[in-house]
Amino acid sequence: MIKSMTGFGRSEYSDGKRNITVEIKSVNHRYSDISVKMPRRYGFAEDKVKNIVKSRLRRGKIDVSIMVENITENDINIKLNEPIARQYYENLKTLQSTFELCGDISLRLLATMPDVMKAIPDVDDEEEITGAILIPVEEAAANLENMRTIEGEKLAEDLLIKGENIKTLLDKIAERAPLVVVDYTAKLRERIAELLAGSAVVPEDRILTEAAIFADKCAIDEEITRLNSHLLQLKKIIGSDNEAEGKKLDFLVQEMNREANTIGSKANDITITNYMLEIKSEIEKIREQVQNIE
Repeated sequence: MIKSMTGFGRSEYSDGKRNITVEIKSVNHRYSDISVKMPRRYGFAEDKVKNIVKSRLRRGKIDVSIMVENITENDINIKLNEPIARQYYENLKTLQSTFELCGDISLRLLATMPDVMKAIPDVDDEEEITGAILIPVEEAAANLENMRTIEGEKLAEDLLIKGENIKTLLDKIAERAPLVVVDYTAKLRERIAELLAGSAVVPEDRILTEAAIFADKCAIDEEITRLNSHLLQLKKIIGSDNEAEGKKLDFLVQEMNREANTIGSKANDITITNYMLEIKSEIEKIREQVQNIE
């Protein structure tokens, strides 16, 4: 079973004290790269969030966004930072005196100064808050995994079609390959006859020797066999119950491309060359699709 690396999952949860919204999106990546964006005061839950995501999504660039809306005061204590407030007050008084400024230093002014009032997380509730956050994280990750599975099924169908297209073209090449030497031998006889114009006779065994040398140079039986084997392996991997097969498929496509290049370079026949161009086009499409598989 193959899965796509792209997808999106979302979940909302409320425990009566806070409303939590989790969104997870993933795109292609060679390895597993998980980043979590959440309010800093809940950073103590980040490692557990990543562990849940890792348990479901083995590969991909994964962005987790967690939004927490507190509907009670339980999670936060608002603390007055008196030393900071006093410094603001004294500096404002000095500013007023130095420049002979009018006006009062009001409560409203001091209360809006940076860091005078600070929201302090209630560390006694870390376990409860973490549990509340992990519930929608689990559901969002499951939703994302489900989407990646559905996309993987579509990718599997497409890859199998492309594999069958390659198999059809490869069968045509296998059928054509023996005729290449026959055509070469016939053309060789015609060319020699033209050049000699009947003035001499070239021994048949000499022509057959040249044909044998040509046949050895353009023999592609082994490459056809290996490419057919790779196509069988492609079907096997796609139909496997194992997960995270993207790297195997990536390596397999490299081997398929290697055999295709060898066949194209050795065939020495325009018909086979044209078939190979079509095969390489299909392999390239497979390669592009495989980049998106977990």
